[in-house]
Amino acid sequence: MSSKVIYRRCLPGGPWQRLLPGIILLHNTQPTARERLIAALLYAGPQSMITGAAACRQYGLHVPAEFADTDVHVLVPHGRKILSSEFVTIERTARLPGPWLRDGLPLAPMVRATTDTVRRTRAVEPIGRLLIEAIQRGRCSPEAISRELDQGTKRGTAMPRRLLAEWADLRSVAEARARQLSRQLPVPPSHWNSAIHNAAGAYIGRPDGWWEDVALAWEIDSVDFHFYRDGYARTLHRNNRYAAAGITVVQTLPSRLESDPMGVLAELRSAYQEASARPRPAVFLADEAA
Repeated sequence: MSSKVIYRRCLPGGPWQRLLPGIILLHNTQPTARERLIAALLYAGPQSMITGAAACRQYGLHVPAEFADTDVHVLVPHGRKILSSEFVTIERTARLPGPWLRDGLPLAPMVRATTDTVRRTRAVEPIGRLLIEAIQRGRCSPEAISRELDQGTKRGTAMPRRLLAEWADLRSVAEARARQLSRQLPVPPSHWNSAIHNAAGAYIGRPDGWWEDVALAWEIDSVDFHFYRDGYARTLHRNNRYAAAGITVVQTLPSRLESDPMGVLAELRSAYQEASARPRPAVFLADEAA
């Protein structure tokens, strides 16, 4: 078909449309997300693969709205001479990974796709939400993400590195989400994962979050995060120790940190007020008890 015919059919009101240089869509309605991905791959050429937010969505991650859903980030071999165009961002790389096929589309591995996404924004909240999502649901370990940040370009990695460092001492990614959410409280927890003892020096517990001024404990119960229930008896014994010591405790399922964050914050504010209204029990942080 001659270029003149193609040109006429892609004019406004014509039956076709031009998506990218050399890429024609054979209908004139809004292209679907999949059509945009296929067009980006055709434009980028052999060995190209989708990465960034578009790949994360293909993996089923809940990508924050701050990452545009119309842009397509594509990796190509370093020697390929091709420029970004329209909605496609081309990144030439000497570290081209083996692709993962998802619904017939070649994707960068999830760890690479996640790091390629977070290094392209400076906003703390969406970076944190996507990292937690990838770790919690995408089976990307914090160590694997850190290694990928170390091996790739250092541009745009300062913020995700800082967040990963903050989470290094947390026992689960659910606690990372809890720490992030707690920043919205008027009085955030004063300590995390600190052992609490009574006046006699007996161990009471190690709450995820702790308010030292009012002896308030926050436990992120892990039954729906770690996928096992054999710790139920230990949780009962722990809560009995809290009650015997006069400690106010708030229990939160990890899933609620995402599904009902405002409800969790309301419970914590109410519990803090309740704990402030009663005499503080004689309990101490481990280092103070010693």
